[in-house]
Amino acid sequence: MYLVTGATGGIGRRVVRLLREKEMQVRAFVRLTSRYSELEHRGAKIFIGDLRQEKDIQKACQNVQYIISTHGSDGDALSLDYRANIELIDQAKSTGVVEHFVLISVLGADRGYEDAPVFQAKRAVEQYLTASGLNYTILRPSGLASNLLPLAERFRETGFYLLIGDPKNRTSIVSTDDLARMVVDSVTVKAAHNQILPVGGPEILLREDIPRIFSRIFNKEPTVINPPLFVIDGLRSALLLFNPQGQKANGTFRTLLANEFFCTKEEIANLEGIFNFKLETLENFLRKYLAV
Repeated sequence: MYLVTGATGGIGRRVVRLLREKEMQVRAFVRLTSRYSELEHRGAKIFIGDLRQEKDIQKACQNVQYIISTHGSDGDALSLDYRANIELIDQAKSTGVVEHFVLISVLGADRGYEDAPVFQAKRAVEQYLTASGLNYTILRPSGLASNLLPLAERFRETGFYLLIGDPKNRTSIVSTDDLARMVVDSVTVKAAHNQILPVGGPEILLREDIPRIFSRIFNKEPTVINPPLFVIDGLRSALLLFNPQGQKANGTFRTLLANEFFCTKEEIANLEGIFNFKLETLENFLRKYLAV
């Protein structure tokens, strides 16, 4: 039995789909308000709970051999990125039957970004997992291609693209389908066991390349709006006055905008060697889902 947290998210949904195609038993941890009918239709066992509740995690972990943590923080890094994952690891240890734990972290978790709660939480969980005695795989994606789909649809309608900060910053966005495949294969591919792996797409792109890709896909000239990063700094100051929690989340957002997140060619070659498939380009992924 596989337990998948964040099962209705961009990664989790794809992971459940792949596992069910392999006829694996899956317990999908979902929130009551989430859309989980597709998972149910595919034959996953639906567990409705709250990752902020320790008792729900304890129940969800009963009789599972594999735990796959794909959930995000939803603006609450301490409760979800940190505490929920720590409790999942503790439950995996206490049951004594969990054979492998797969954690979705984030590229740059080890860089010490003090103003980014998600990065801090992910790094602390990585350290806890590697010291736990469990078999594990930690995947650090540089950015998910599926996150660009709403931006691409907006570009299709308007031709506008908002690019905050340095357009020359490098990125290597990974196909969410490829990441899900790596998550599933991590359980059985021995070379992925007890490894922390940076995960990116096969190309190192500049951030300004993304609207150019949209332009090629839709055959439409882009109008790029490129405000400087201090616009975000001003927003953070306002949030601090009215919403401290929102200010913390904005710190992670600023970190993502201000820094480069890409994998080297050697790291990508290593990934392709471990998992034995060629990674999909961002443009191919977008064309597949945008029906153009």
